[in-house]
Amino acid sequence: MNEKPTLNDLAAFTAIIAHRSFRKAAEELGLSPSTLSHMMRGLEARMGVRLLNRTTRSVSPTEAGERLVARLGPALRELDAALEAVDDFRGGPSGTIRINTSSIVIRRLLEKAVPTFLARYPDVALDLVSDGRLIDIVADGFDAGIRLRESVPQDMIAIAFGGPARFITVASPDYIATRGEPLVPQDLSGHDCIRLRMPSGKLYRWEFERRGEEIVVDVSGPLTLDDTELMAKAAASGLGIAYVPQHVAEDYIRQGRLVAVLSDWCPEIDGLCLYYPGHRHVPAGLRAFIDLLKEIDGKLSPYRPDANNPRR
Repeated sequence: MNEKPTLNDLAAFTAIIAHRSFRKAAEELGLSPSTLSHMMRGLEARMGVRLLNRTTRSVSPTEAGERLVARLGPALRELDAALEAVDDFRGGPSGTIRINTSSIVIRRLLEKAVPTFLARYPDVALDLVSDGRLIDIVADGFDAGIRLRESVPQDMIAIAFGGPARFITVASPDYIATRGEPLVPQDLSGHDCIRLRMPSGKLYRWEFERRGEEIVVDVSGPLTLDDTELMAKAAASGLGIAYVPQHVAEDYIRQGRLVAVLSDWCPEIDGLCLYYPGHRHVPAGLRAFIDLLKEIDGKLSPYRPDANNPRR
């Protein structure tokens, strides 16, 4: 290896491996896919070894590439941390803070937290990415994530905000009059339940709890949807019983089009947490964002769980 790779080349290589895509990595880096491909050919030439397996539809690391990225990941994160530590001596936070969460949480943050933060810290950019699935925020290059407390990995530092959340079972008065009201979760086996298909493709199993007793029901029914707002609408039309975030059903309940059932089996659960890895340097911008969430916590609107991802 006559010429050492540049830091830009190595960072681009790790981005390609993280996304398993030249196109997505190019979008992240602000480059064209052809430029990125040229950089990788140059990197492989300088190192004298093939690092990537390329097909027309995918890209993956070779064994040498796997070994390189395993060592590069921690090294590049340490470099980022070192540069971020210097920011502590600037006049204020700067740089970009990447946070992974759900679209419903982003909409909530846009009400007050984001406008206040951007006005207060003009040198910080927020990159908020909505995702219907739980990811490894470290491996995917995020500074933090926001999810329900029960979904936060145990090795993360979690900062709670926004209060508790609740999911309820609902049906139309006409449906209850015709089919009867379920009194315990086991009664759902005799009812038409409106099922939810998760982004992973799996059907969501309804979760209940009362006085320490937990029950998970694999419900059945003639209708499956992938959005809880549509589930509430279907239930209001008399098509069955739905299990949805409380806020999704509130307007229908006020209008008398839905009634809650099994209410004593639907307790509040821990709400949102912002979480981040404790073993890494916390960027000044992220610390500022956390402080802002704590500051305005009591002024935030009630938490509205992700309509497409119960218990997320």
